[in-house]
Amino acid sequence: MRRWLPQSIAGRMLTLSALTSLVALAIAAAVIGGVLERVVTQGIDRRLDAQIALMASSVDANGTIDMPRLAVVRDALSAGRDWSWQISAPERTVGPADFPRLDPELPGPPIDERRRHGGAQPREGRDADDAPVHARELILKTTGGDVRLTASAPREVIQRPIRAAAMPLMLLLAALSAVLAVTAAVQVRLGLRPLRALKSAVAEVRAGRAAAVPDDQPHELAPLAGELNALVRENDAALAAARASAANLAHALKTPVATLALGLRDDPGASRQVARIDAVIRHHLSRTRDRVAGTRKSTVIAPAIADLAATLMRLAGERKVAIDVVIAADLAVAMDPADFDELSGNLIDNAVRHAVCRVVVTGMRVGGMVHLVVEDDGPGIPEASRARALQAGVRLDERGEGHGFGLAIARELAALYGGELILGSASSGGLRAEVRLPARDGIAT
Repeated sequence: MRRWLPQSIAGRMLTLSALTSLVALAIAAAVIGGVLERVVTQGIDRRLDAQIALMASSVDANGTIDMPRLAVVRDALSAGRDWSWQISAPERTVGPADFPRLDPELPGPPIDERRRHGGAQPREGRDADDAPVHARELILKTTGGDVRLTASAPREVIQRPIRAAAMPLMLLLAALSAVLAVTAAVQVRLGLRPLRALKSAVAEVRAGRAAAVPDDQPHELAPLAGELNALVRENDAALAAARASAANLAHALKTPVATLALGLRDDPGASRQVARIDAVIRHHLSRTRDRVAGTRKSTVIAPAIADLAATLMRLAGERKVAIDVVIAADLAVAMDPADFDELSGNLIDNAVRHAVCRVVVTGMRVGGMVHLVVEDDGPGIPEASRARALQAGVRLDERGEGHGFGLAIARELAALYGGELILGSASSGGLRAEVRLPARDGIAT
């Protein structure tokens, strides 16, 4: 698209409509002005032809000017101020001394041919004050030679009514422009209404309140709606395949892990790790069983965070880490409760392990996303190392517990639900972990 056009479709449509209207109005103004000038000129030409007829009545067949007859019609030849006339016969020329200078005749049919077709011919020129004049000229063929009859009028008598009509014409065109502008705006608004409805339908699908975009779309948008529904189905199929693969893997590992647990009963440390592996496997199996095809679950996050905070503060023991939670009671995300617990648990557990004495958890809705922020007052992570901190198995601090999977798991879970995890610096100098997840209205499911 041309760079001079706006980026929005509505802006482009309005711009093109405005340009088209301006061109159309300019053409209309030119055409109306030309027609008006032609009508006024024809009226003046009829008056000039009437003067020429009076002059012709005073010319004899032999080309002699009948002066007595001319004296009778002379007053009628004075049509107004700056109007003039002239009779040019072979023997003499009669008329005002300041008769205008006419421009040379344009190339055209010979005089005899013009005379044979009859009628006076238009001429242009200038008067003694160099003002433009419009004239009509007739050449009479007499036995004594050609007689030239000319009547002229100031061009101002043509331009004056045109100027008088120009203001109403401009006002009319301005009113027409305003009507066209309003009509274009209404057309654009009504024309783009299906697009806005389609956007809302896609938002409903994304938030989990609808399974597909409605099929009853205008003909132009029906293919797009079909492609969007196909994309939703493909995404659901891909998610189902991924979960099925995880379930199959969990099933395959379940028996070997149980056997391993029996063999390590006498090793408490190894038994705890095996129990942890078994818990993860059971979690994924439970998630697969509970998932309903095509249904997006939701989680009200305030009670989930409150339970996690209470548990982690008890586990902190003597370190006395306070966890402040500031989250609206009805704030919900379009996420499985178990997945949300795993994601937020990893973030808060990481913050508690590195905090000095305080962790702050806040949540807010921004548009269609929920921003969950976990901040601690610990040493934080340098900006250059934050990308590495999100990689699975990477530990930037080898002291204390942890396996380097917490932030990576949180990032992967956020991405699975269409969100993201962003690491930054807290106001207290520690780590600021912000996870953005799709919002969901309603109660937890």
